[in-house]
Amino acid sequence: MPDYSSATDVTLISWDDIPMETLSPTIGRKLVSGREAMLAHVYLEKGAIVPKHQHMNEQITYILKGTLRFWIGEDEGKVIDVHEGEVLHIPSNVWHKAQALEETLDVDIFSPPRQDWLDGTDAYLRK
Repeated sequence: MPDYSSATDVTLISWDDIPMETLSPTIGRKLVSGREAMLAHVYLEKGAIVPKHQHMNEQITYILKGTLRFWIGEDEGKVIDVHEGEVLHIPSNVWHKAQALEETLDVDIFSPPRQDWLDGTDAYLRK
């Protein structure tokens, strides 16, 4: 594993330089990942659905544009609308599902990084 203690390990990345990964006709994303955390731009067209899932990664979702409706819990019993400028924290292993109520750009932060997103085994998103 690399030693990230040197100033030479600092990396500047432009979102414009990251290719868009198309996951479905209504969802795309761009990723930046370090050793302990991952940052993603997720682009959702109005009506896009992120199916119910859970993961061991802690998640922080910040809405830059639009609105996402989240259903929280295995029974989807808690509904939260997250609007532009708002942040939702989802602890590890909490079931959740989302739908874009309008065209939406969200920033997702995961710790640790989502291995399934890095290796393309996130089949729940690839419909």
